[in-house]
Amino acid sequence: MSPVRFFARPMLASSFVLAGMDKLRNADDTATQLSPLLSRAADALPFQTSEKTLARVIGGAQVGAGACFALGKFARLSATVLGVISALNAYVEWRSADISSKEGRENRRKQLLKNITLTGGVLLASVDTNGKPSLAWRAEHLAADARRSTAHLAADARHSTAHLAADARKSTGKKLKKADKAVRKAVDNAVGA
Repeated sequence: MSPVRFFARPMLASSFVLAGMDKLRNADDTATQLSPLLSRAADALPFQTSEKTLARVIGGAQVGAGACFALGKFARLSATVLGVISALNAYVEWRSADISSKEGRENRRKQLLKNITLTGGVLLASVDTNGKPSLAWRAEHLAADARRSTAHLAADARHSTAHLAADARKSTGKKLKKADKAVRKAVDNAVGA
């Protein structure tokens, strides 16, 4: 891992881990704040759950994904999870912000920009391959290598088949000449006798 990734991942993850811990500690407040979204999510689930439980799940997912991302374990997956949670937070905070005063509107805008920035950062991290080729690149090159190998094998097979056919023609030609000589000799012997 490069020094930049070594320091940048924990720096970016720290905000998410702390926010997730806060969500876990204050699950009631989180459930109230996320109530419009959580009620829809709870209704869509095939099992019964409370908004408070979903708030804890979101907080736990945020802490877990943040810790994994900071440690570089499942970094792309955890960054994707953090991106989804960050987008959710941006929407909820923007929607529930106090806009009755000029300072409230300014704070709302600052929070939205902060959340958008964090979302952009973790989305960028979600496509970071840590200097290694992506799975798509590897699959594409594996297919190209397979095509080249197949083409070489086919060319070798054509070449070998052509040589075998030429050898067979030569061998058959020699045997036919021998057989022709034997037949002529036998005919000459039969006529001379």
